[in-house]
Order: sequence, then structure tokens, then C-alpha cells
Amino acid sequence: MSEKDTTNFGKVAVLMGGRSAERQVSLMSGRNVLSALRAQGIDAHAFDPAEKPLWALKDEGFARAFNMLHGRGGEDGTVQAVLELLGIPYTGSGVAASALAMDKWRTKMVWLSAGIPTPLYQVVDVHTDWAQLVKTLGLPLILKPVHEGSSIGVTKIDCADPQLLAKAYAEAAQHDSLVIAEAFIRGAELAAAVLDDSALPLVRIVAPDGNYDFEHKYFSDETQYFCPSGLPEALEERIRAQVLAAFRVLGGRGYGRLDVMLRDDGQWFFLEANTVPGMTTHSLVPMAARALGMSMEVLCLKILKGTVSKHVE
Repeated sequence: MSEKDTTNFGKVAVLMGGRSAERQVSLMSGRNVLSALRAQGIDAHAFDPAEKPLWALKDEGFARAFNMLHGRGGEDGTVQAVLELLGIPYTGSGVAASALAMDKWRTKMVWLSAGIPTPLYQVVDVHTDWAQLVKTLGLPLILKPVHEGSSIGVTKIDCADPQLLAKAYAEAAQHDSLVIAEAFIRGAELAAAVLDDSALPLVRIVAPDGNYDFEHKYFSDETQYFCPSGLPEALEERIRAQVLAAFRVLGGRGYGRLDVMLRDDGQWFFLEANTVPGMTTHSLVPMAARALGMSMEVLCLKILKGTVSKHVE
């Protein structure tokens, strides 16, 4: 099927919105994808599970789904399982890989068992000895919810003040019953996109004061993005090779994005994996694709093509 052949897709639902903490970002991503698909002649329609049940996809005659539901319910295997039951092919990773990648704690355990470098971490709760935690992980450190994305509930701690640590834990715990503390890695922040079993060019991110938070990810024009990354070619190739290994060991398929930190000594660490990465105007997968001359329209069509040969599990 050529890139211009759109006859086999049928009616496509672009799943967006939902009820997660990332609803706003999901709507932005979904609208961009919807526009890109329609520009290619796809019979694409917005579908928000917060407004009607998923089983309406069958009633309304949808042949496949382009999933842009970020966060819980859309990125954690839940919607994937429903689509499996409905027999509707969908973009991105399957049930198990989606659930695993959404869980930062268990992702780390899988990566460590496979020899994939990830920062030192510890699961924390209200009974955590904060002084001992600082001795174990050092400073600065990061506290974050295990099952959230888009930097929601994430705090960077620069001192050993137990009150500040407890406050940061409380902030993360508002979003999740499971919270981890992670050693902070100083260095270059990299976004590593995967598309159809290929690692795309790395995107190097330079955020104001190194603070790549929710505002700087989606709304600020102060954050700088470099693609090509400017890294030595041999180093980038080694990182990209391990990007594929890190994605595959989680069971990822189709497309995704992994967040990587590169220290000045040349050692890199994988922070987390995203199986439904953003497609906003500030998003990183489209940036990496553009470095290869791939427009947003072509990128979305390539992702959608993955549903044609995909068998519902």
C-alpha cells in the first residue's frame, strides 16, 4: 500500500481526551493527529471516551482506532484491552507493554534485569526515613508518581530537609498511591523516538534552568530543541541501538518515545518509556521525524498503517 493509498483504512476513530490528568495534552495531540489524517484523505473522526462509552465505536462503524489518550485509562493497557475485546485494531503497543511502560517502578525492574541502565531509585511512602534516602540516592533527587506522565506530580529536591521531602512525597501521592524517589542525573536531556522498529534521530532538549516541567513541555517557547542532537555520531548510534533494546524488552511495538539522560562522562540512563507519546506542536516524536524529512501527515499515516497488518491479540 503506497503512502497515498487510503482505501483500506475505513472509518478511523482518533481517541482523545479521556478522564486522566493528561486530558488537556491528549486533546491537543488528538486534534493535531485528526487534522493530519484528514489532510491525507482519511475518514477520521474525534472520539472522546469521557463523552461516550468505548463500545460506541462498534455501533458507529469504526474500523480502527488511532489512540491519543495519554495517561491512565489510555496509555496503561486499559483502552487497549477494550479495543481487543471489540476486535478493533489500534495504533501503538499492546495491553501488556502498555501496562508495563506506564508503571515506572516495574519498568525499571525489567530494564535492570536486562542490563539497561536506569537511575538508582527507591519506592517511598509516609514511613520513609528521608535522611537515609538522601544517603542512598544522593542529591539532588526526584520524587514522582509511578503511574503519571507529562511531569505531573514531579518534584526535584536539592537539599536534605525532611519537611521538603515529605511535602514532595505528598504532592506525588496526590496523583498516585505509589511513589518513587530517583537519583537525579546531571547532563543532556534526550528524547529517543521509535518508529516501525527504527530509532529516530535523538532530540536534545535544553529547558530554562534545566527545568523541563509541564509548562516548558507543552506551552513555553523558551525551551530549545536540537535535532540533529549535536552529539558525536558514534555516541548517538550507540544510544539509539540501546533505545531499541529498551523498547523491545518492554514489549513495545509500532511507535513510542524513551526519555534518556546523558552525563558528561558519556554514560546514559533511561528514565521512562512512553507508549502513547504526545503529538502536540511542541512534541518530540514529530520533531525527530522531521529530521528525516517526514511531515506530521506522513508520520501519522505511517503510524496508522501499523493497524492494517496488526492482528488483534
